[in-house]
Amino acid sequence: MKYALVTGGSRGIGRAVCVKLAQMGYHIIINYVSNATEAQKTLELVRQAGQDGEILMFDVSNRQQTSKAIESWENAHPEEYIEVLVNNAGIRRDNLLIFMPENDWHRVLSISLDGFYNVTQPLLQSMLARKFGRVINMASVSGVKGMPGQTNYSAAKGAIIAATKALAQEVARKNVTVNAVAPGFIRTDMVEGLDEDTLKKTIPANRFGTPEEVAELVGFLVSPNAGYITGNVISINGGLYT
Repeated sequence: MKYALVTGGSRGIGRAVCVKLAQMGYHIIINYVSNATEAQKTLELVRQAGQDGEILMFDVSNRQQTSKAIESWENAHPEEYIEVLVNNAGIRRDNLLIFMPENDWHRVLSISLDGFYNVTQPLLQSMLARKFGRVINMASVSGVKGMPGQTNYSAAKGAIIAATKALAQEVARKNVTVNAVAPGFIRTDMVEGLDEDTLKKTIPANRFGTPEEVAELVGFLVSPNAGYITGNVISINGGLYT
């Protein structure tokens, strides 16, 4: 049995990644923090894809919750380990920095950046001991070029990119790869409230992307064919920024 954990797996890109990895033969661990109904829908889609999965509720930004959930899973599976981790959990709280509430700054960074540490750090030991692992971090075009009104989100995703590059160098000798995927505008609830008709005119491909397209990229990075790709940030944005 091969296991993959997808944080923020209940909707959007996370859901599409869960389905893709299920199609690749992985038993999917679907993390969510608040929407049990949507997490259950993801699990049903995983089963429709021919695999099984399970739901693991915890807030990635909470170290104690995360550690307890992972320890509980490991105790229940003493002979197995999570070989694929997709750090997908994240939120937006957009505003100009001059008007940004302090909580919106800290919450966005905590979920993306503390979440990366809280989930990745305890799973690395097993990956290194088994000499195989895949860590995929969901970044964003905002973290590559910066976006006005998203100073907090850009800071969080930029930090994830830097962490990806550093960690990749630490674990490459043990056949553990670490890469980041940087989507542009993808049609999910994360872009609700944005003017798609206006924004797509700024994209050379003249459209928003789909979660399934991002999931295909994640699937490739997880595959054995991508074993020599590590420490990279791969953009998937329709030519919006290169």
